[in-house]
Amino acid sequence: MFAIVRTGGKQYRVAEGDKIAVEKLAGEAGDTITLGDVLLAGEGADLSDAGKVTVSAEIIAQAKSEKVVVFKKRRRHNYRRKQGHRQQMTLLRITSVGSGASKAAKKTDDAA
Repeated sequence: MFAIVRTGGKQYRVAEGDKIAVEKLAGEAGDTITLGDVLLAGEGADLSDAGKVTVSAEIIAQAKSEKVVVFKKRRRHNYRRKQGHRQQMTLLRITSVGSGASKAAKKTDDAA
């Protein structure tokens, strides 16, 4: 099963076992988080209701992305500025993509 999730202003197509790099999320390595904004979900060519699908992920690491160099220059004015930036990011491993209703039903059955 796959899902399209939105986090950090970007959209990602994920399936169980995928590794993705997203904008920085709160948490330490080893923590489990739930990606809440599911836009689309399906299996093969069949689509399912995205409102009932939950995506769980494990934080692998907090890291920095590649450096972006910003260089400004104005000709014949002796004006040069060089600046670098490295964006903070979180590496995630998708642990499960599935319907939350069935998991909640299993938990209540186990409790009874």
